[in-house]
Amino acid sequence: MKRFLFLFFLSASVYAQHKTVNIVQYGAKADAVTNNASFIQKAIDDVTAAGGGTVVIPAGVFVTGSIELKSGVELHLQKGAVLQGSTLRKDYENKIHPALIVASAKQHFSITGNGIIDGKGRELMKDIFKRLEEGTLIDKEWKTKRPTEGTRTNIFFFEDCANILVKGVTIKDATNWVTHYERCRNISIDSVKIESVAYWNNDGIDMVDCKSVRITNCYINTADDAICLKSAKEDDYCDSIYVSNCILRSSANAFKLGTASKGGFKNITVRNLVVYDTYRSAVALEAVDGGFIENVDVRNIAARNTGNAVFIKLGHRNNDKRYSTVKNIYISNVKVEVPAGKPDAAYEMQGPLLRYPPTVKPTDGKLISISPWNHSYKDSAAIIYQHNVFPSSVSGLPGHAVENVKLENIEILYYTKADKKINYFPLDSFQLITEAEKDYPEFSMFGELPVWGFYVRHVNGLQMKNVSVKMKGTDFRTAYLFNDVKDLYLQKVNSEGSTAKPQLFKHDVTEITNQKK
Repeated sequence: MKRFLFLFFLSASVYAQHKTVNIVQYGAKADAVTNNASFIQKAIDDVTAAGGGTVVIPAGVFVTGSIELKSGVELHLQKGAVLQGSTLRKDYENKIHPALIVASAKQHFSITGNGIIDGKGRELMKDIFKRLEEGTLIDKEWKTKRPTEGTRTNIFFFEDCANILVKGVTIKDATNWVTHYERCRNISIDSVKIESVAYWNNDGIDMVDCKSVRITNCYINTADDAICLKSAKEDDYCDSIYVSNCILRSSANAFKLGTASKGGFKNITVRNLVVYDTYRSAVALEAVDGGFIENVDVRNIAARNTGNAVFIKLGHRNNDKRYSTVKNIYISNVKVEVPAGKPDAAYEMQGPLLRYPPTVKPTDGKLISISPWNHSYKDSAAIIYQHNVFPSSVSGLPGHAVENVKLENIEILYYTKADKKINYFPLDSFQLITEAEKDYPEFSMFGELPVWGFYVRHVNGLQMKNVSVKMKGTDFRTAYLFNDVKDLYLQKVNSEGSTAKPQLFKHDVTEITNQKK
């Protein structure tokens, strides 16, 4: 795969040297006021008609509405260049998707340079709300939740495209997923900086049913998942995705497969991630819509002030009889520090606090196991869900187990302040823990648990080698809980700190005592 992509981009570079134009030649003005979309589009169209080449954005602030990239075009932002999105929602209307830069069924195009692409998300959201209040923009959900994704805008939206290079640029402040790639193939994203905390749903990079992708040397700071792979169609999937040497900060998850998982994910390789100040999981693998996850290899993750280390979940949100499958997962060399408080407290747009579902009213002294509600809906009746620190977890469903998982060289440090007065679910009631089969997958989805380190349920074939959970503080719960686990192999699995006995609680477990490497 590496050799193929190198050859592609070498040929694309030659292809893109046919013609070079500067948008100023077409009348573009760097006055931070003029909408230059028509000038930039004319430059792109001319270069395409000439057989391909480069459209240069020089130093200066150039405002633009939506523009469409074409085959054979390199959009190059010179040092000091700012391609600034219009703050008027009307300037994002096009035939493809409401986004600043769009492309559909195009090939061999790139966005390069040392400049900035700024979506002006805060200012744009003001205009979106103004139009919604006026009734000139229609959205059924905006009053009860927030404006939907079709109302808000991406920075990039590319669909059914091939041979894409994005390199060197800084991308800022979308009102929706920052960069959205749908059914694209042969993509390289390298040395890109994404800073987007202007609004919710600011996923940094979303790959939906994409193939042959490399994401390397990037810095991503977003108000939702930093890097997220999704699958939107039952007959499609993500395949051959390589992510390496990235620094990630997120008010959701750092690296995630799912939540949308109708088709699936296979041959996913992740290396050398640094994660910090992240609300949810450092690594989240979620198949909950009938799709599959298989052949995932994750190594070398260092995370601090992050809500959860590893979350692997097989669920069943779909209404048909298809069940998801999750198998052949290898995760190694992971070191995570989990705080007692909210790790994204410094975010402008924080992840929502957990709440009881609006129809549920907790009763003092009554044992209850429910999946907390973590949406940002405007519902004053939903009561805050108080909880102790949540463990990492690997979980399937009864009769539909997660298969063949290997966790190796993992160290998780929890800053716990567990207290039965905050919440309490006793160990002897472990079989009453909700399956949360239809709920949104998050590491908090099982609610309060009688375990603080690792929770494992409905798994066939699990190896844990050199796994340690450590505690700074106190906790009244056990460290590991295994329930309905077949072919479990444990080697040097331990805990440190004030923890309940037994350290490892097992029920309906078959173990392997001698495991080949």
